[in-house]
Amino acid sequence: MTLAVEAHGLVKSFGTTHAVKGVTLEVPVGAIYGVLGPNGAGKTTSLRMMLGIIDPDAGSRAVFGNPRPLEIAHQIGYLPEERGLYNSMTAREVIAFIGALRGLPLAEGRKRADQLLDDYGLGSVTKRMVRTLSKGQAQTVQLLGTLVHEPRLIVLDEPFSGLDALSQGRLEKLIRARAANGATILFSTHVIAHAERLCERIAIIASGTVQYEGSVDEARNRLPSRVHLRTRAETGLWRADLPVDAERIDGVWQFALPASGIEPVLQTLITHGAGIETLAIERPGLHDAFISIAGAQVAEEMKATPAGEVA
Repeated sequence: MTLAVEAHGLVKSFGTTHAVKGVTLEVPVGAIYGVLGPNGAGKTTSLRMMLGIIDPDAGSRAVFGNPRPLEIAHQIGYLPEERGLYNSMTAREVIAFIGALRGLPLAEGRKRADQLLDDYGLGSVTKRMVRTLSKGQAQTVQLLGTLVHEPRLIVLDEPFSGLDALSQGRLEKLIRARAANGATILFSTHVIAHAERLCERIAIIASGTVQYEGSVDEARNRLPSRVHLRTRAETGLWRADLPVDAERIDGVWQFALPASGIEPVLQTLITHGAGIETLAIERPGLHDAFISIAGAQVAEEMKATPAGEVA
């Protein structure tokens, strides 16, 4: 597996605060990779160490095999947690300027800025000063500046925060498009739904440590599927053969799919005349897997951070 980003045992403290306590993860080239965790989990500090913005107290990192990521900054696009633009510049000039910081000629940056703004539905703000833009428009301009030099690695720290639902959908589409063109996407988020829709692999970080690292499917497969069963008969011999964890909620029997599969249960239901009205097998979602891995309290901390705030 060729890696775009790799981190091994990253540790970082700020005074007496131990922000990161040994983060290890591997981001394959071409992947859409999510780092999940609540506010204060160590996500931002971990990303900054991986990119060489700050140095770890211990551990190692590399981007495309280079242990000094700043040397290949022109191959990286980074949208930081803190949003900030020059208010007296136009949207077009800001995007071109950010590209110039990564080695893109200004003339080419302006040309690409016009195209990006138009593609993103913001062609009307091309020549407007940043200070006249809405919060969402300004955030989108900064995002486009992150992409204008067509980086191989795109790192987005809480990119969905502050965006309305329509803009979030556009961003998801943009992320998929960039990945389809060969870019590697690494982003942090406290919203599990974004990771579930977009990511192939994830890392779950809580209290400065990695609780899980691997594919989304592997995380979901840690839990059994759930069976939802509605029968015409309320009782009968078949009830004794339902799994021990079966419980009836609003007239629907719910239980974990047995290791032997659903067939033995079906046979019992049919033989003893339960009268199957509906039967569905539901695979656990990433939210359920997250609770299983990191705990309900961490999941509640994730939910407690409003979608418009940075975590």
